[in-house]
Amino acid sequence: MRYPPGKLLLGSLLIMLSACSQQAMPLPTPTALPSRYSRIPSTAQKMGPENDPFPPLLHNAGWEQPQPMPGPVNSAGGEDSPFITPDGSNFFFFFTPDVTLPADRQLTDGVTGIYQSNLRDGNWTEPERVLLSEGLALDGCPMIVRNQLWFCTVREGLTGLHWFKATFDFGIWGDWQQADFNPDYQVGELHISADGTELYFHSNRPGTQGKNDLWVSLLANGVWGEPENIAAVNSPEDDSRPFLSEDGQELWFTRIYQGYPAVYVSYRIDGEWTEPILIVSQFAAEPTLDREGNLYFVHHFIQDGVMLDADIYLAKKKQ
Repeated sequence: MRYPPGKLLLGSLLIMLSACSQQAMPLPTPTALPSRYSRIPSTAQKMGPENDPFPPLLHNAGWEQPQPMPGPVNSAGGEDSPFITPDGSNFFFFFTPDVTLPADRQLTDGVTGIYQSNLRDGNWTEPERVLLSEGLALDGCPMIVRNQLWFCTVREGLTGLHWFKATFDFGIWGDWQQADFNPDYQVGELHISADGTELYFHSNRPGTQGKNDLWVSLLANGVWGEPENIAAVNSPEDDSRPFLSEDGQELWFTRIYQGYPAVYVSYRIDGEWTEPILIVSQFAAEPTLDREGNLYFVHHFIQDGVMLDADIYLAKKKQ
C-alpha cells in the first residue's frame, strides 16, 4: 500500500518476510509476561480526535461519526489488524508498543503480538496476550471461524511468512498448526466465511490488476481450490484486507482513496458482487463488523508524514 512513512503496522510484517461462539471466550491464562504498557516509549504521544490532523471522514449516512473504540484497547502504542466476533463479545487485535519501529525490531520485547479483550457487563476487559508459540514468533492478522483462530506468523524453524490456525479448547488457544494452503496461492491477509467454505484474501499473485487484488478460494472435498479474482470488486488501486459479513452478503475491504487507505464495501446481489461503495476514508483501514453492523477499523494519526499513534475506531450502525 502507498502510505506516507507509517504504513499499516501488520502490513510491514507481511512485507518483511454462524461461525463464532455466542458466549465470551475466556481470556488466555496470565503468564509472567510484561505489561504491554511497560514497553511503550515514554516519548509516545497518545492521540485522539481533539488533536488529529486527519480525522476519519465518513461518506455514508448509515453509520454514526467514527470515534475511538471505548475501553482499554487503545493505548499510546500501536493497535492494528482488528477482528470482532459476530456476537460482539470477543475482540482481537495486533499490538506493538512503538509505532516508529518495524514490528520485527520489537520481536523480543515480550508484548508484541495478538491480544484479546472480552465484553463483560457492557465493558471491554483489559486485553491479554494470546500466546501461540513456545519459541520466538511474530504473530498477527487474527481472525476467528467457529472455534479456530487463524493468524499469520513468522517463527523459528520456518522461512518467510506462514498462516497458522489454533483451536480453542479447555480455556486456551492451543494445538496450533500450519494451515493447508497451496503456497502458490500467495495468500495475504484473509477472511473465511462463517460456514468455512470460502476463503477471501488479498494478493499480488499473477492476474492481479493493481498492487493487490481480492481473491476467493472455495473449499471442496477438504481442499482449497484455485483462487478466483473478484474482478467486480478489484481496481487498479491497492485492494486488500477483506472482511466478509456473517451472512456472506457484504465484502468489506481496504482501498487507496486519494492517496490514503479507506474502507469500502461491496454487496452480493443475486450471487454477484456490486460496485464497491466508499464508507470511511483518511487513514481508515482493515474493517471488521459485528452482526449489528457496527464498523471497527484501524485509524492512523499522521503528522508531517510521520505516524504518531494507531488506534481502533468504531462507527456505530444507525438503527
